[in-house]
Amino acid sequence: MDELTLVARGQLEQARQSPNGRAARLLLHLNMLRQSLIALTQGSILGEHDAPHAASVLVLSGSVQISTESGQMVSLAAGELAEVPQERHDLMALSDAVVLLTTVTGV
Repeated sequence: MDELTLVARGQLEQARQSPNGRAARLLLHLNMLRQSLIALTQGSILGEHDAPHAASVLVLSGSVQISTESGQMVSLAAGELAEVPQERHDLMALSDAVVLLTTVTGV
């Protein structure tokens, strides 16, 4: 089992213990590039927020749905990668899930 898988499992366990069903860990912060591991239990939501300049979500396990302010919805399952829409959005776990969020900020 690789290190990222172990860290993801640990984050999911923390999310299960958390009252809000979420746990996050910053894995990489290199100038404008950030990678965060986010674990959510089924039904947990990262509430509506602004999109960074550029971002992608890679689902490592489970499934999630991104919903935008304009009504667009994108469902992603384990192994799927998507660009984060350039508008206000939220992220909901359709099942217990772990995602790798990659962002470019400060551009």
